[in-house]
Amino acid sequence: MTSRRQVRVAPSFFDELDDQLGPDRGPNGAPSSTDFLVLDLPTIVERFAEDFDSLPLAYPGRSDYRVLTATGTLVATAVVIGQSVDDDTVVLLAIEIDLTWPEEI
Repeated sequence: MTSRRQVRVAPSFFDELDDQLGPDRGPNGAPSSTDFLVLDLPTIVERFAEDFDSLPLAYPGRSDYRVLTATGTLVATAVVIGQSVDDDTVVLLAIEIDLTWPEEI
């Protein structure tokens, strides 16, 4: 059993999040970056803290980089890359968000 890792978020992650969602809610209630931080990021942090070693490799041959693809409360899909650093902390480095929800049948 692996121990729970500490997780922190790099400035680049916040920059990418702001670029994709923006500081304010969009037309028709599209989420803001703050909405995402409050509602969806805690679940992502928890997955990296608990399951880092079982997540897929983000880059071939680099076991220190892992990727999580997750659905969220506010976003259809979020792809997040995290890196394990020297003290076993995971640093969330990058995020790509898809706000397109599939059509309901």
